[in-house]
Amino acid sequence: MTLKEKFIKAVREQYLFAGNDQLILAVSGGLDSVVLCELCHQSGFSFSIAHCNFQLRGEESERDEQFVKRLGQQYGAETRVKKFNTEHYAAEHKLSIQEAARILRYEWFDELVKTLNPEPSTLNPEPSTLNSQPLNFKLLTAHHADDNNETLLMNFFRGTGLHGLTGIPASYGYIKRPLLGFFKEELLRFAKENKLAFVEDSSNQSSKYTRNFFRNEIIPAISRAYPQVKENLQDNISRFKEVEKLYLYSVGELKKKWCRQKGEELHIPVKQLMQFDSRALIYEIIREYGFGEKQVDELIKLAASESGKFIESPGPRYRVIKHRHWFIISPVQPAAQATIAIREEDRTIEYGGRMLQLQPMVFNGQQPPAAAAEAWLDARELCFPLILRKWKTGDYFYPLGMKKKKKLSRFFIDQKLSKSAKENIWVLESNKRIAWVTGYRIDERFKLTARTRSAWKLTISGPA
Repeated sequence: MTLKEKFIKAVREQYLFAGNDQLILAVSGGLDSVVLCELCHQSGFSFSIAHCNFQLRGEESERDEQFVKRLGQQYGAETRVKKFNTEHYAAEHKLSIQEAARILRYEWFDELVKTLNPEPSTLNPEPSTLNSQPLNFKLLTAHHADDNNETLLMNFFRGTGLHGLTGIPASYGYIKRPLLGFFKEELLRFAKENKLAFVEDSSNQSSKYTRNFFRNEIIPAISRAYPQVKENLQDNISRFKEVEKLYLYSVGELKKKWCRQKGEELHIPVKQLMQFDSRALIYEIIREYGFGEKQVDELIKLAASESGKFIESPGPRYRVIKHRHWFIISPVQPAAQATIAIREEDRTIEYGGRMLQLQPMVFNGQQPPAAAAEAWLDARELCFPLILRKWKTGDYFYPLGMKKKKKLSRFFIDQKLSKSAKENIWVLESNKRIAWVTGYRIDERFKLTARTRSAWKLTISGPA
């Protein structure tokens, strides 16, 4: 089977793209991307070209850009070029040159594809084109099997998890990599057979870059002891991908069995999680909330802590709170305490993602509903403007049915509220007296009595 036939077979079997897709080829001008252009051309796929000039190699970088432009003319393909001040970006963001180039490259690719392939909601087609198929742009890179092997080894020695051992994905969103199944020798042989010209990147000979070090020194050294190392690494990548499927399935089943989503919070039973005795499972549960592997040990220690203790994520602002027999993962609430003044003519107030509705009513002795999100208060006792605010330490009220005052902190303990639940509680205040701990209890002093003739009906809607 020829390389072209293998190429078409790989595209079809992996569902990388279809004949009606619009292909953008990321072309550096080197052997790999030039072969990718020729394979797409011989296979009958139309394409345009995208070239990144990182301006790192002086005249050589300009040479590569001109070569790619001529290549585009040869294939009759539109060629887009983007110049980057890579060194400045790397210094500004404290990144290595390699990492800076990678980020700049993929940010441009993302911008390019989104510009050419807008979401359906942004399309405004003419009536005559409503039934036509929208353009579907895919961006192809020329990563091959040797790149994949290098990535596997780099991830292994760097210390990544299982996913890092599965190598480079052949498909990731709009990015497709149809050459991952071919070794560099095959591409070189194809280039010679088809008399393809390409440019050489002189920096590839230097082992100062990590990938080049693995390519030029580590893998050749290993192959002296294990001649089949390249093929073996490819087999291992396939095995790791299969293992990862089973792993992710098992993690998903355990998360479904144990974890409970309650609004913005995730509740996990401490006992079951700790008895499973798996650091990997703990990591998989907390990582999507910005926690890293270093926080796994902190969470294990948290399991033995008293209720109310917590750890915070270094990334997106989340916390894991120990609450009785549960871990609760919740967003960190802002420290600022909002205070809203409510006038007598106000009827709807937005606060904390919720809505408070106020309705004056004539009271004829009807029984108020036993609903946590609704309160009926005696109008004689309310003094406008009312104040709606977050509760604070030292607050107290007279819970309905009680003659003695109680601090809110003690009331919350009696209600067995978690730390995150307490942080979301607002109180309604009248003349410096708390009339309602919203969503929980009204104050005894504001209840309806036989003497009540008018009342205010207050209703909360929205997530608690």
